[in-house]
Amino acid sequence: MEHIKRCHSRVVPFGNRELVLEGPVDPSRLADCTMHSGLDAFRRPKDQLEALIEIAGLEEGRIIITRDGDMIVGYVTFHYPDELERWSEGGMDDLIELGAVEVASDYRSVGLGKKMIALAFEDDQLESFIVYTTEYYWHWDLEGTGLGIWDYRRMMEKLMKSVGMVWYATDDPEICSHPANCLMVRIGKRVPLSSVEQFDRVRFRQRFMY
Repeated sequence: MEHIKRCHSRVVPFGNRELVLEGPVDPSRLADCTMHSGLDAFRRPKDQLEALIEIAGLEEGRIIITRDGDMIVGYVTFHYPDELERWSEGGMDDLIELGAVEVASDYRSVGLGKKMIALAFEDDQLESFIVYTTEYYWHWDLEGTGLGIWDYRRMMEKLMKSVGMVWYATDDPEICSHPANCLMVRIGKRVPLSSVEQFDRVRFRQRFMY
């Protein structure tokens, strides 16, 4: 499977200065940056930067960032499913996870999450892939946003729908463990039917459900 990575960039006005959205970025570009101290939803900012550099170095890995100067204030990750998760069971080289989406709280007023995700899908770069994301309420910043679970869920659905991702059913235990959790998927226009059928087999272990 060929992984086409054409880096794009955008400038976003922010107060009296400009932010830069860019990606997919190379590991060397990330190594020249620092992480905003508020980007700690998954791990400490320094450790998260190391994780981003590692993902960017993967053949399929894509990192989209927003930076204020050389400080990363938001990022989105794309990579193959973790080998310990059910989504890797199909052995699919055209199944990509839209993983973490994080924006520092001070920078959430200009729709950076939506803009970064849109940037990733430019130039039909992901039309040969099934891109999925798993939304778990325990990863959501309910306290920081002041939103309830269902309002946050609606916000995430709207964000993912902005690039054509739609809700898909599954019998995955983690997703089924809470009604706010969900699986959202975008099937690229060049994805063969055989891959769609394989993904259906991964989504449901209980075959009678699809």
